[in-house]
Amino acid sequence: MDKNIFGELTELHVHVGSAVDPPIMWEIAHDQGIKLPTKDYWEFKKLITALEKTTYDKYLDLFHWTELIQSSPEAMEKSIYSIAAGAFRKNNITTLEIRFNPMKRNRGGERDLDHIILAAIHGMEKATIAYPVKVGLIFCLDRGFSPEMNKIISQKAIKYAKRGVVGVDLAGHISDKFDIEQIADLFTECKKEGLGITIHTGEATGPDEVMKVVNLISPNRIGHGVRSSEDVGTMETLSKKGIVLEVCPTSNIHTGVVSDLSAFKNIFSKFKEHKVAFTVNTDGPEMLGTNLLNEYDILLKNNILTKEDLLSATNVAQKASFIKN
Repeated sequence: MDKNIFGELTELHVHVGSAVDPPIMWEIAHDQGIKLPTKDYWEFKKLITALEKTTYDKYLDLFHWTELIQSSPEAMEKSIYSIAAGAFRKNNITTLEIRFNPMKRNRGGERDLDHIILAAIHGMEKATIAYPVKVGLIFCLDRGFSPEMNKIISQKAIKYAKRGVVGVDLAGHISDKFDIEQIADLFTECKKEGLGITIHTGEATGPDEVMKVVNLISPNRIGHGVRSSEDVGTMETLSKKGIVLEVCPTSNIHTGVVSDLSAFKNIFSKFKEHKVAFTVNTDGPEMLGTNLLNEYDILLKNNILTKEDLLSATNVAQKASFIKN
């Protein structure tokens, strides 16, 4: 697709662990002397990509290696820079939000958390000097972490809010042991400090959790949120509160959250019918073998969304960005 069709683009949902080009990941791993399970580059590429349909849990398991490889200040600086630079060069993305869990980049405390964060900020700043792109960082709290560990992440987000950290998120494997009520106050505090709030929900979990998140936290945005389409009341609430969905089509199909492209036609139709604001994103362009223009192209060519719908989604993304002009 010609990048000039939609002009300057905004992407709100990109994970560091799934957005760095495999050759760069290979180089970072070797520069740091990380012992990989294979010495063959092509096998390594298969190890950190999900180019065919898998499951939600298996997809998240791929992050074990990418997070390990990125667990140093040098690796984070190079990773953030490469993501931002590539987004502009390949897709004319001029506003980009990149998310990651800094605690999953410090080798369980072996590396200093502040050094990891500052390196990420430095990579972001270098990219904005080299290219006309605005970049913001989002810190991910984790469903598998203790409330105390999540509090450390939220406090770091507040600490670096004036250095380019623009929001906080909640991600990770779904667990019956996790209750979002345990950390709702952390998001409330971050919101009071001016940070944007986006929560992974309505992806592997149903509309019931979406409503719980909305009632407890009232986030600005929801990561994925496609299963909100299963309940009219949930969609009406999202519309009324102006909560924006960060939809990632290829990701949702590869993880089995959505059965296939034809199912998205119904999902987006319901969102439009109930006036639910949505954006289109990649989630992990390199891990999933896609990019933002490719996502737009797939939706357009398969008559899932019109050009006008995609222009609207682009406009929604720009307005919903946590990055202040």
